[in-house]
Amino acid sequence: MRTLVLGRTPARVTEVLATLRADGFDAEGVSTDEEARRLLETGEFGALIIGGGVEPDSRAAIKEVAAEHRVRRVIDGALTAPFDAYVRREFEPLIREAASKG
Repeated sequence: MRTLVLGRTPARVTEVLATLRADGFDAEGVSTDEEARRLLETGEFGALIIGGGVEPDSRAAIKEVAAEHRVRRVIDGALTAPFDAYVRREFEPLIREAASKG
């Protein structure tokens, strides 16, 4: 199951992707709503992680797009250091759970 990561800070998106990919997850990351919308509209993503820096209006709009395109799990995140430990503790179990229900 593919996971999309939307975050406003490219360096943090890169760190999240590195951890997810190292742990065997198929993940892609973007920093703009337009990029996220375009990818979600492909219907290829089962999980979406929205970073803490994404504004409330953008967050709501992206969640609507995700719901329209069969995203099984939307995860609201706000990274804390160390980032890899946070990703493994907070994101990966939720992605696994969504994948097991697919």
